[in-house]
Amino acid sequence: MTVPVDTAAQPVLPLRVEQSDPRQQQRKRTDAGLFSPMALQSPGAAQRDQPTLAEPAMLGSTAALGIGNGANPAIGNTQQHPHLARILARSSDRVAWLRARARGVTATDVARFSSERALQSVVRDKRYGTGFAGNAYTDHGRQREPEIARWVRAEYGIAPSDALFHASNSPLHLATPDGIAVRGGGALELAEIKTTTTAWKSIPRSYLRQVWWQQYVLGADRTLVVWEQHDDFVPVGDPRCRWVERDEDEIYRLVTMADRLLELLRH
Repeated sequence: MTVPVDTAAQPVLPLRVEQSDPRQQQRKRTDAGLFSPMALQSPGAAQRDQPTLAEPAMLGSTAALGIGNGANPAIGNTQQHPHLARILARSSDRVAWLRARARGVTATDVARFSSERALQSVVRDKRYGTGFAGNAYTDHGRQREPEIARWVRAEYGIAPSDALFHASNSPLHLATPDGIAVRGGGALELAEIKTTTTAWKSIPRSYLRQVWWQQYVLGADRTLVVWEQHDDFVPVGDPRCRWVERDEDEIYRLVTMADRLLELLRH
């Protein structure tokens, strides 16, 4: 989960089509490019590929795992959906969530990986803190996220999630996606929700870094980025959305920078 912010000053990434060579995982991919051929979609276009959700409510919840009903989560849904075994904390327990995030590299950190100078800035903030406790824009984003999440679930079948996951190959690579769906065959799809004061023509690059990082951590194939525009904190129309496919080259670069960040923090 990332805190929604005002994006008026955010740079945006023009649409491009390119094929990436897999580096992090040994599975064949047939992605057509950075974005799927589907353009900005209306709700009516969402009724395809309905998911097999891991559970009926909050994905990865203890109820879904059968805790309290005699089921053992270690041999239950975690075998069918291995990502559930990698939950470290939940944002609903904010103290535990913040404590767990502080130990590793999150999508919020990775969003800033635009340059070497930016990496050094992240190092300073991880060591000493930023003092930022939120503002009117982040408050609005938190208030609107549950409503937007309901829209996402109704139109795309992606369940909301508050779980903090670690990557399968690193306990310090962390992500809290806003939504998760398990499609047929076990493929994961994520949702990332944003609020903005501007009409996006494309997704800001910093948000794309967050999305690719979350895909890496969860092992997901693609992410539905959903944004709601507002005018003086009043929503303007329905949310809009776009699918973002995995980009293995970007993931490789982000993982390399994340490992360097952790190394710098050790010294």
